[in-house]
Amino acid sequence: MTDPSTGSASQSEDAGRLAGVPDEFQRLWTPHRMAYIQAGPEPLREECPFCEAPKHDDAERLIVARGETAYVLLNLFPYNSGHLLVCPYRHIATYDQATPEEVAEIGALTQTGMRVLRGVSRCDGFNLGMNQGAVAGAGVDAHLHQHIVPRWSSDANFFPIIAKTKALPQLLGEVREAVAGAWPQA
Repeated sequence: MTDPSTGSASQSEDAGRLAGVPDEFQRLWTPHRMAYIQAGPEPLREECPFCEAPKHDDAERLIVARGETAYVLLNLFPYNSGHLLVCPYRHIATYDQATPEEVAEIGALTQTGMRVLRGVSRCDGFNLGMNQGAVAGAGVDAHLHQHIVPRWSSDANFFPIIAKTKALPQLLGEVREAVAGAWPQA
């Protein structure tokens, strides 16, 4: 509504007009991410998060599946929605320290994780990897873990490169529920 005394639009009309006018920019509103931003970096802990996780409730620790020698959980700070980690229960730092049974189960859980993610999220590809040691980029370098990062051909944008930001469209609890629900039961 125009203010008759000034001939200009009201403040509420200006706000609505400015917020609703389409332009060449796409905006991804992810207010739930503010919890991570405000929390800051994780404090150094005495206990290993990958040794601690299996001692707790699966939903609380984002565990989606458990095997005999290894288990699968969501990454607390994911690169993409559905970013899984496959960890041996045993506290070992590098792949060459894993037993043949651990290697086989890490491989089998990785394959199952890929199949489940493909079905749940219809991803187009994956990045798989193990960062061995802090110098190689491992955030938790004392406990071996394999990354399974789903990728979509339609998800290429400048955020990670320019802004060092990743927009995630789902909350971790929702992703965990979907992946755990689709995981084949033994």
